[in-house]
Amino acid sequence: MSASLTPGRAVSPAEALDRLGVLRAGGKAALARALAGLETAPDALETTALLAQAQAAPQARVIGITGPPGVGKSTLVNGLIAHWRAAGQTVGVIAIDPSSRRSGGALLGDRTRLSVDPEDRGIFVRSMAARDHLGGLAGLTVAAMVLMRALFDVVLIETVGVGQSETEVSRVVDTVVFCVQPGSGDSLQYMKAGIAEIPHLVVVTKADMTREAMRARADVEGALSLSDAEDDWTAQVLMVSARLGDGVDALARAIDDHGAYLAKDDRLRAIRHLQAEGWLKDSVRERFGREGLRKAGPLALAPGESPFDRLAALARELA
Repeated sequence: MSASLTPGRAVSPAEALDRLGVLRAGGKAALARALAGLETAPDALETTALLAQAQAAPQARVIGITGPPGVGKSTLVNGLIAHWRAAGQTVGVIAIDPSSRRSGGALLGDRTRLSVDPEDRGIFVRSMAARDHLGGLAGLTVAAMVLMRALFDVVLIETVGVGQSETEVSRVVDTVVFCVQPGSGDSLQYMKAGIAEIPHLVVVTKADMTREAMRARADVEGALSLSDAEDDWTAQVLMVSARLGDGVDALARAIDDHGAYLAKDDRLRAIRHLQAEGWLKDSVRERFGREGLRKAGPLALAPGESPFDRLAALARELA
């Protein structure tokens, strides 16, 4: 069976379930074709069936790596990939790039940002252009994340790095890792700009800059103490020098700790349900405007309901 997405053909749940298996067996090329299909035929029955099946079968933890440009996010992602691959875990990466004004495509591309073995079937990297999305994410990020979440052990989303608008990442991932750079002069400014409310973990990068790193850590801890957390998780501040490999293992353990926290009392399921509803509302507003949102009526999802199926149905009704 082909792993491509064909518009207009009805797909049974059994076929959709089989297609996830085909993607696993087909490797990087099959997944790349499937991700391309999400963009070319987002409302096709086959597309929504595949995404609905993936939505119902999550297996990966989803980690967001965010922070201002030049802070060292890609170097940190490289370190985390190496850690998880050494532990035998598969990793999918969505790297959000600034857009080319000429082509609209990703300006940097994954090859210039991440150092991964192209022959390693356990790691897949997809670059996406942010285009006109100012929240640090690309428009297709959620659909791509849901699909990759069903195929890998860990999914990392590295945002483009644009300051306060990076808060959008908290509406997509399970764990937010915010990076600040010592000596940059803007770490405290970013933390006071509303971003102090979103991270579950804060990483002071380039921690081999000892004095500046300690100052940045103190600034961040002070800013976090003033934030109004919505849950009882206390954000941790870690010192990491990914270039030297120092602190990466400790960061991975902290990510595991947050995952264990989310696993209690069904927190993770509740968070992902709210995220799916938020994505649905944003998508309806983006496609059809406020009037379309009004016509759509209540957009609450039933437990287990696919936001992709719902959006496709609304698209047919509101077109």
